[in-house]
Amino acid sequence: MTTSLTRRGLLATAALAAPAIWGRDAVAQIRRGDELTVGIWGGVQERITRQYCATPLEQQHGVKINYILGGTPERRARAYAERGRPSFDLLYLNIFESRQAVKDGVTLAPSANVPNFEHLYPLARIGGYGVAFNPVTIVYDRRLVAAPMTSWKDFWRDDLKGKVIWPTYPGAQGTAGLLMAARVWGGSENDIDPAFRKIAELKPFAAIQGSQDQLYGMFDQQVGAASVEFGSFTRTYAETRNPNIVIAEPTEGQAVAANYACITAGTKNQALAEAFVNLHLSPDCQKAYAEQTYYSPTIRNITLPPELAAKLIMGEEAVSKLIDFDWDVVIRNQGRWSSRFTREIAG
Repeated sequence: MTTSLTRRGLLATAALAAPAIWGRDAVAQIRRGDELTVGIWGGVQERITRQYCATPLEQQHGVKINYILGGTPERRARAYAERGRPSFDLLYLNIFESRQAVKDGVTLAPSANVPNFEHLYPLARIGGYGVAFNPVTIVYDRRLVAAPMTSWKDFWRDDLKGKVIWPTYPGAQGTAGLLMAARVWGGSENDIDPAFRKIAELKPFAAIQGSQDQLYGMFDQQVGAASVEFGSFTRTYAETRNPNIVIAEPTEGQAVAANYACITAGTKNQALAEAFVNLHLSPDCQKAYAEQTYYSPTIRNITLPPELAAKLIMGEEAVSKLIDFDWDVVIRNQGRWSSRFTREIAG
């Protein structure tokens, strides 16, 4: 049997059923039986979003949340191939991919339709809804360096000769290393020559690393002293496996990296996607990320225990120190820089 409700009655019913952090307009459009397809990484990110986003929506509204798990390149390629007729309603991309996807008409720009949008830092409002800051920085073994590393220029110190494990390019770590080398040695993404010249001076490297697992195995075996890596993952590694590893806070800043929730252009479930994102941006969900992954919150309206907050990027001042780049330039040059890296650095 079908029950007919007036718009006012439907809104009143939704207001009673839904947590206050969901927008009234979005909730009013969610229909029982709707299905949302989410493309995201597996592991802890799937588990957290199931607990704090998917399960509440399914229980409150009788909807179904479907997950497609995997790496960013695969879901990005699929979203582009399906532009305008998406099978994804919501997909997670990195910082530069999310900005490009909006420009290419694959995903929608973020908006205040998601109530928690108002609590996002400005950096988390570009290209999609930033759900986690995960900056890339210097990481090193305190036993193998003469003094703490406090600058990106420290890779070129005499005591690091032959001890640097450089990250491969392309990739978030290699991109951060390349762009920060350019910046501290007088160049930029528009003038990359100083970076290639200076990185080549670091040869011979202790090794070239292509993943966190590979780097951590090298650290375990003391293959080298220092590298460029995500601070969050490395903090977990240091606390669980290798307490000699330090996550540096360079005076020039850490290179920004972030995950963004992106609603696809043409989705038939926009209201449900917005409700999902809104829950992801809730203090409870952001706190779970911080506790379980050391991902830093993208919202201002959150309070964390001091001992946890000290390990994260917290507050306006800290977020403002994250180094952003002209990602249009980076993307446009990626193929050329990749060939040059293979020839001049990895070769």
